[in-house]
Amino acid sequence: MAQRFKFATVAALAAALAASACTTNPQTGQQEMSKTAMYGLGAAATCGIVGALTHGGKGARNAALGCGVVGAGVGAYMDHQEKLLREKLAGSQVQVSRDGDQIKLVMPDNITFALNSAELRPDVRKTLDDVGRVLAQYTDTSITVAGHTDSTGTLQLNQALSERRAASVGNYLQGQGVAAARIRTVGFGPNQPVASNTTAEGRAKNRRVEINITPKT
Repeated sequence: MAQRFKFATVAALAAALAASACTTNPQTGQQEMSKTAMYGLGAAATCGIVGALTHGGKGARNAALGCGVVGAGVGAYMDHQEKLLREKLAGSQVQVSRDGDQIKLVMPDNITFALNSAELRPDVRKTLDDVGRVLAQYTDTSITVAGHTDSTGTLQLNQALSERRAASVGNYLQGQGVAAARIRTVGFGPNQPVASNTTAEGRAKNRRVEINITPKT
């Protein structure tokens, strides 16, 4: 009976955390639970079971809350940032996606740079202004700016171009108040294609800059 009570305590706490982790998807309007919050919920359940076995019902409650609040807190933090980025970037051609605790922004080449250039187009600066303001507000994240090219031209030229483009975006974000210590820039050249380089459409998809946003660890 005591053992059943211990696990009932864990189940009740898990249900409460699950309810608090639900948010509204800004694109569909439906209630969803973020993947990061789900990870926090799993951590809460695991810690709660351990607490139940070692310290009884009170131990289950304290352990689950200790782990779950941290996990759900990170999830909520990233949820709010994702929502704001989606609102700011609506209609900008910048793709916003979420995978667990990572938010990814994909900036296509045609709106970001001229051909074979690492100089930002004037029109994209407004978009990066919006991105920079959000990133400057949410300081507990790390940012990786990754440049990518298609396979046209030599590997050396594409590698150098991808690095310069990533640096251009990173430097611009710093100018919008994002701390340099939070930003890492890297170029991958043509080595991480997302489409075939045998067609013009595929090459256009491969020419991109990705901004990856993750919670600080």
